[in-house]
Amino acid sequence: MSYQLVLKDYLVFALYFIIVATYGYWIYKRKKKGVTSASKNFFLAEGSLTWWAIGASIIASNISAEQFIGMSGDGFFVGIAVSVYEWVGAAALIIVAIFLMPVYIKNKIYTMPQFLKTRYNETVALIMSIFWLFLYVFVNLTSILYLGALAINGLLGGAYFHEVMLALAVFSIIITLGGMKVIGYTDVIQVGVLIIGGLATTYMALTVVSEKFGMGKDVLAGFNILMKEAPDHFHMMLKKPAINAPQDYVNKYLILPGFGMYIAGQWISNLNYWGCNQYITQRALGADLQTARTGILFAGLLKILMPVIVMLPGIVAYVLYQHGHLPQLEGGHKDGAYAAILTLLPAGLKGLAIAALTAAIVASLAGKSNSISTIFTLDVYKKYINTQADEKQLVWIGRLTIIVAIVIGVFFTWNDVLDIGGAGGYTFVQKYSSFISPGVFATFILGMFWKRTSGAAAIAGIITGFAASLFFNQIAVKVFGPETMLYSAFHNASGVYEIPFFISLGWSFLTTVLVMVAISLAGPKVSAKAFALDYEMFKLKPSSVILAVTILLLLSVIYVRFW
Repeated sequence: MSYQLVLKDYLVFALYFIIVATYGYWIYKRKKKGVTSASKNFFLAEGSLTWWAIGASIIASNISAEQFIGMSGDGFFVGIAVSVYEWVGAAALIIVAIFLMPVYIKNKIYTMPQFLKTRYNETVALIMSIFWLFLYVFVNLTSILYLGALAINGLLGGAYFHEVMLALAVFSIIITLGGMKVIGYTDVIQVGVLIIGGLATTYMALTVVSEKFGMGKDVLAGFNILMKEAPDHFHMMLKKPAINAPQDYVNKYLILPGFGMYIAGQWISNLNYWGCNQYITQRALGADLQTARTGILFAGLLKILMPVIVMLPGIVAYVLYQHGHLPQLEGGHKDGAYAAILTLLPAGLKGLAIAALTAAIVASLAGKSNSISTIFTLDVYKKYINTQADEKQLVWIGRLTIIVAIVIGVFFTWNDVLDIGGAGGYTFVQKYSSFISPGVFATFILGMFWKRTSGAAAIAGIITGFAASLFFNQIAVKVFGPETMLYSAFHNASGVYEIPFFISLGWSFLTTVLVMVAISLAGPKVSAKAFALDYEMFKLKPSSVILAVTILLLLSVIYVRFW
């Protein structure tokens, strides 16, 4: 087996491209027959997306090359514990659907900066608008584009990096220019391809394991072999490293610090990502509450499946490599795990696997570009540049912004000006986004549910969140030492003491909340801009209860089995 593709692979991929492009064009032409030039329709597909389209679009936007390559790599290195990102994410989506989405929809919030302006003031909104635009363009968009091109180029033999990058950019522009409705409904196909291609890859990988160990082509036997040959890869909770623990284990713990990360860090990271992120919430903000809620819960169900697609192949690669059955994984580098597994696939299925990866990348690029366009057009251009802009102008500016954003992304990733490859894709994203998440989430959650939270507290919270993150990540160990009541620091691969990321995140969030509460207590008992909460809107219909309970039961079974 090799990386070389054959005619069947190209035909399968071409079929995927034709189906997505044709369906997207049909949706676009169908949309044009209605009154669809309005800006809200273009940016939000207001009232157009069904619950299943919302759920599929959320997942399509979330899963990209970072997950396929990064999570498979962490599956190779750590094991099933890395699935915490997906499974806590599923639980977080329940909270978003039940508690956060009603606040947005009741108050007619369409963008995250609009929330900050409505609840606090224009200063907070403008600061965060600019921050989000820079983050989305120079961190998220560039990393998706770079990692996506790198991943697919690797599967094509390694000689087409720039050609692949341009193809991904053009494909995503074509889809994004059609607006949120086109993105949402083509995402349904993208997710279908992603799931079918991903599950097919995992299925074939498990049968290869079974064959290599003399058990025939038996998927269940293959999975049982994984559990037998790599038992340390099938525990969700990593124990605190002993003094003489191997550095490899310490490195794993620094990424996933056992039970401690479940107390705070993982929840803050996930709730901020799923509930306070334009890139994700935008899919649901144009719908009515029940449709939005059902779509988000449907996304939660799909999240439970994702580790089977993006993590399990990494464990397969680990077991095969350890027994000399995967020479394609040169040097045993974890980031090559998924690509190495794809070399085991038969003709035709490689094309499907590449189509699945492409679907994930293009959907993420389209979703991110649309979010950039929405924030710039509605929260910057309309408010500060051309307050008299009509609907057609807003849509035109939105489309122009999409093109400009992707062109900038291509420019900065063409020769990896930002050193995404040097830092590592996941590390690159975390490096520039994690420092602000404690402040952002604290500002949103207190603004929603504590009427006393003030605008001054919001600004202080954003600043404090950044400062606290910087302190716990870079300074705390130097000041207080590696072992305190608040944290335990460990030597990382470079020999420098480091506090596990999710522990730092938890303390940064708590510090931010305390500062915001203290400042707010010095002000009026009720902020003039506080939201009036109608507790009826938090009540669930039976269908929502069934979906939420199903997610929780599935998660309970998983954690009981693999604790």
